[in-house]
Amino acid sequence: MSEECTHDCSTCSSNCSEREETEDMSAKLNPAASVKKVYAVVSGKGGVGKSLVTSLLACEMQRRGHQTAILDADVTGPSIPKAFGINQHATGTDECLYPVYTLGGIQVMSINLILENETDPVVWRGPVIAGAVTQFWSDVLWQDVDYMFVDMPPGTGDVPLTVFQSLPVDGIIIVTSPQELVSMIVEKAVNMAKLMNVPVVGIVENMSYFKCPDCGKVHHIFGESRVESVAKEYDIANVAKIPIDPVLATMVDAGEIESAGAGFLAPIADYLEKGE
Repeated sequence: MSEECTHDCSTCSSNCSEREETEDMSAKLNPAASVKKVYAVVSGKGGVGKSLVTSLLACEMQRRGHQTAILDADVTGPSIPKAFGINQHATGTDECLYPVYTLGGIQVMSINLILENETDPVVWRGPVIAGAVTQFWSDVLWQDVDYMFVDMPPGTGDVPLTVFQSLPVDGIIIVTSPQELVSMIVEKAVNMAKLMNVPVVGIVENMSYFKCPDCGKVHHIFGESRVESVAKEYDIANVAKIPIDPVLATMVDAGEIESAGAGFLAPIADYLEKGE
């Protein structure tokens, strides 16, 4: 080993005893499939509305004329099929699985689409769950997808690591809520993105405020929004806010999310559309 060694084997051609080759963890897409852009929707904790943001972004991009898809990587807590009112099972052949299409034409793959009963618990260890997510990428015949959104489980465990190492993720969108821990939670997500060399393209504050339907007054139920200051702190250019809306919640529960408006996500949708 040279005295000038930087310990970064990717920048060195010397075949010394200390050399460590970087293992290629990327998963291959089905040869007949096509996916142009992949964005992961992440959060540092659960219950902040990742699946909602994933679904609304997919709906918004589909409305704009792009073919979108959702890979539901939250294997132990899948909620994407319910939001879209999908009840049928995915089908396939010996060579591939076929995604299920929503009424609006969005392609979806979720563990609930291949379980015998959607209420069956997924009692698997981390590596098995991560392997299932990889198969959703490799074994599904994704058809001419312009934008794929990956609904990630919360935190920074096995599945997020697998997604970042195995899928060609073009960027992440962080979902948070207006609470005191938001800065620390966002920092965890930002640091993981940096570690995996994936850019943060936007941050969404869910449950940001409630607008009274009678008087129009805005109430900050969970505290004043700090998302702009947090975005500035971590140099995140695109910010969006989703209000507390009982009508939206009702539509999700009824499987009618494609009928909901998603104008509040326009800043992020505009950015993705520009392809920057």
